[in-house]
Amino acid sequence: MSPARRRGAVEGMPVAGRYDAVLFDLLTALLDSWSLWNAVAGDDATGSRWRGEYLRRTYAVGDYRPYEDLVSEAARAQRLDPVLARQLADRWDELAPWPEAPGVVAELTSTSRLRVGVVTNCSEDLGRRAAARLGVPLDVVVTAQAAGAYKPRPEPYRRALDELGLPPERVLFVAGSPYDIPGAGGVGMPVWWHNRARMTRGDLPAPLAEHHTLTPLLGDLSTPSAERPDGKETIPR
Repeated sequence: MSPARRRGAVEGMPVAGRYDAVLFDLLTALLDSWSLWNAVAGDDATGSRWRGEYLRRTYAVGDYRPYEDLVSEAARAQRLDPVLARQLADRWDELAPWPEAPGVVAELTSTSRLRVGVVTNCSEDLGRRAAARLGVPLDVVVTAQAAGAYKPRPEPYRRALDELGLPPERVLFVAGSPYDIPGAGGVGMPVWWHNRARMTRGDLPAPLAEHHTLTPLLGDLSTPSAERPDGKETIPR
């Protein structure tokens, strides 16, 4: 049994019929934004430093400040040319979804008939452009700018729930980073973690399930309510 599968088969994993909608982190869970940051920076190591600095700033900023300003300030803090922020925005339409992402989202909306949306730490303009790169219609697109705060503050998650008109327990959140786990979980949503980069979560709460691709999400959401892959009952019938 692979490590990813062991992490996926955990108590309380998602099951069929429990959810009316699925919300995704956009720039990590559905799209490969890391590659674009690295390309603009010139190499992977520099891109990682720049992006890491930007993430630290979003987690600490409080109320929303323009995304582009934070990206530029992060470049300066890492002794990079702040013009890179403009280059990143200019190349934003080069963002690519993870290979399986469009098919997974399309399957959720067509076969499973779930409503699907994204919650993203982005400006309205860049968030909408990024969402369009998925190539699949979405019911809800919530940006940090629209919510007035960056994740993992509760405002973006709550705005998405308000737009869906659903209680949090009926909406599964698919995290891209470990900080989405307490963020979405803090407003009452169960969390499934697409840990593509095999990040560690340290002392943060455990998600319902953790996988390194999105494909297992479809299986988890189609698992009958008293069934687990190991045959043990986890949820009362």
